[in-house]
Amino acid sequence: MDALITAENISVIRQGKHILKDVAVTVGTRDFITIIGPNGAGKSMLLKCLMEFYQPEGGHISRKKNLKIGYVPQRLMPDLTMPITVRRFLHLRKKSDSTSLQKTAQETGIENILNKQLSVLSGGELQRVLLARSLLDNPELLILDEPAQNLDLSGQISFYKLLEKIYHERQISILMVSHDLHMVMASTKQVICLFHHICCSGEPHAVTQDPEFISLFGHDMANMMAIYQHSHNHKHNGEDNV
Repeated sequence: MDALITAENISVIRQGKHILKDVAVTVGTRDFITIIGPNGAGKSMLLKCLMEFYQPEGGHISRKKNLKIGYVPQRLMPDLTMPITVRRFLHLRKKSDSTSLQKTAQETGIENILNKQLSVLSGGELQRVLLARSLLDNPELLILDEPAQNLDLSGQISFYKLLEKIYHERQISILMVSHDLHMVMASTKQVICLFHHICCSGEPHAVTQDPEFISLFGHDMANMMAIYQHSHNHKHNGEDNV
């Protein structure tokens, strides 16, 4: 497996406290990794370090040469006093031609809102626009920081289905922070449970039974995930027999 990003012993200290302590992460080709953990666990900070937005106090990060990364933040607050259309927003700082923009708009389901003002979009529409913008440079790695946090249940389901489709069709790697493990269970290849340090990691069904996971999220969450995993497998087994 070719590594896109390798982080070793990453430590971030603020006001004398460890935000991250000796964290090691490797993102490889065709990986789909979801980082979970309580609020304040250092999840977003880890992404910032991996994208070189923040220089950690300790550790080492290496990246594949000329690695292209697409980034989808938690949210974007459009300036209501500055009128800008979706189409114009997508062209900002992006050297994409009209053909590639139209193709990406169709892929993310925003072709009908390209001429709408950014400020009037719904939460779901705005997240799809941010996703489209992150894909315009044809990234090898897509990094998302709780992209569905502000969406309703229907919007979350729709967004994660779209993300899974992009993962399979583009054959890219995805690294995502999310609270919605049950939503991405089918797609995620690896889960990293973070609480300033890596508590546990592995395949989703294994992580949810780890004592560290149960300690952080409780038995109810672990049992819910076990039930979901069983239902998901049963559903697909049934589909395979049709």
